[in-house]
Amino acid sequence: IYRYIFGIDPGLTGAICRLDIFENGYASYKVFDTPTLEIVSGKKTKKEYMETEMANILNVKDAPASIYIERIHSMPGQGVASMFSMGVGYGLWKGIIAAQGHELTLVTPQAWKKDMMPGMGKEKDASVYRVLQMYSDAPVLGPKGAKLHGRADAMLIALYGRKLEASTGIIPHR
Repeated sequence: IYRYIFGIDPGLTGAICRLDIFENGYASYKVFDTPTLEIVSGKKTKKEYMETEMANILNVKDAPASIYIERIHSMPGQGVASMFSMGVGYGLWKGIIAAQGHELTLVTPQAWKKDMMPGMGKEKDASVYRVLQMYSDAPVLGPKGAKLHGRADAMLIALYGRKLEASTGIIPHR
């Protein structure tokens, strides 16, 4: 492997896509759901981030890695608890990336969606459909046809990162 490019959708239901780039330009991909653990407390179940597993996914030492993570911000109508949870995940990812010494680029949803989904709607399902157009075997459909938006978004973010690097000629250094 010549280098890695990661794309991260940072939420609890998000995902990570790792592109393995080879010297001949060939790339393969792996997709991981954000590592979480379900905690049951009485009648309530909630998810928590598994920080060690998050770090393990990004722990590549045999080649340089550049990481593209979706820049998040609060939006009207989103719940306080969900925004807090997403902020926790965003902060965890940024801390893990910094601790491991990887190159980090923050990308807005508007930028990667405009570039990776031209002429398509920006609703959640659009990213799933776009990924399936590009890779018919992509793991973005779950049981009973459930659409796994986090996986699709992570894949498109990683591919956007690769496209940016190709257009600028800037690749990460170790």
